[in-house]
Amino acid sequence: MTQPPTTSASLTCTACTHPVIIGGGPVGMVLALSLQARGVPVTVLEAQPQGAMYPDHRALALAAGTQQVLEQLGVWQRIQSAVTPIETIHISQQKGLGRTRLRAQDYGMPALGYVVSYGQLLQAIDAAVKEVTALAHATPLHIHYQTAVQDLTVNAANATIAFTDATGLHTQMTTPLAIVADGGRSLERVSGFVRETKLYGHDALVTHVQTQSAHANIAYERFTLHGPIALLPNGDRFSLVWTGEATYIDRIAALDEADFLAALHQAFGDRVGQFTACGPRLRFPLKLSKLSQTFPAHAVIIGNAAQTMHPVAGQGFNVGIRDAVALAQSLERTPVAAWGSATMLTTYRQSRAKDTERGLLFTDFLVNVFSNDLVAVGALRGLGLGLLEILPNTRQWLIRKMSYGR
Repeated sequence: MTQPPTTSASLTCTACTHPVIIGGGPVGMVLALSLQARGVPVTVLEAQPQGAMYPDHRALALAAGTQQVLEQLGVWQRIQSAVTPIETIHISQQKGLGRTRLRAQDYGMPALGYVVSYGQLLQAIDAAVKEVTALAHATPLHIHYQTAVQDLTVNAANATIAFTDATGLHTQMTTPLAIVADGGRSLERVSGFVRETKLYGHDALVTHVQTQSAHANIAYERFTLHGPIALLPNGDRFSLVWTGEATYIDRIAALDEADFLAALHQAFGDRVGQFTACGPRLRFPLKLSKLSQTFPAHAVIIGNAAQTMHPVAGQGFNVGIRDAVALAQSLERTPVAAWGSATMLTTYRQSRAKDTERGLLFTDFLVNVFSNDLVAVGALRGLGLGLLEILPNTRQWLIRKMSYGR
């Protein structure tokens, strides 16, 4: 792939008349590309050095709707050879009856989703940005790396972003619309943001695993008594997401490789044969989190900064992409003088409310129902999975929900 874009303009100007995105990860950069394609100038402030996240091998599950967005922006063509299609999703529960299989061919789809690494996706997005910004008469898209935001204040006229640039200079910039797309990390304590968090007491352990049988482009969701196990086909191996109570994951994480693979086989079963090798194991706590704001205008939150979901259904990243697309459409439809106005942002938030709330409720429901070891609940789980296998309209709804958020 080509090298990432370089900084397009200096930070000497402290008053912007266009939106400013805080965060240059995939969601922020998809928004930047979407705005540029719609003729809306934009500036991006990213705390990391240029290209710093390219080695990040975390697996992202891209929904069919996300794939279409990336194709429209010229990104998909750059990663198509690196992604792994999910042609079938196999859902089951440990020590219980009932299972269901969702097949792309049953819905006339080439795939139900795709798996790609975080770093590969970001590199492809950056390459697309470099290409479009090099075009003559291109709408301005300025990216500033190693620019750490310290504060965001909002008043009736605009938003003011305080930051330190790559040279160590402390300065600030005003904008009609500040868009927080950095996971909320840099602005967690800013006055005006209110976070609601539900801690599950569960952790996720992630790694790559090799298996005796080829993955055949099948993704597995296995609900165990401790929590869901997901296997995503990724190249010639699987990406594993193993969730459970923090104390349980403590024990699993402490095992040597042979015992770890044996424990995984015991929990997952024989569908892929023996687990033969694994990569480095990482873990992180799981939570359901929503960040809201008290100010009505000139600032908006999107992606994981706005909502953090349990990874059980792979919804979080794709909800963030839908946030970005909806906000780009809203800015395109809004007169320049009204960018960031309360009217514009109220309309945007209303357009995203159902998708976001349903995504949060859907993942929370799955965690509560499928991580419960009560006998009666287990029987109902099995019944539900069995019914899902034979009810085409319900499967169709689930595919639409996973692919497009509706």
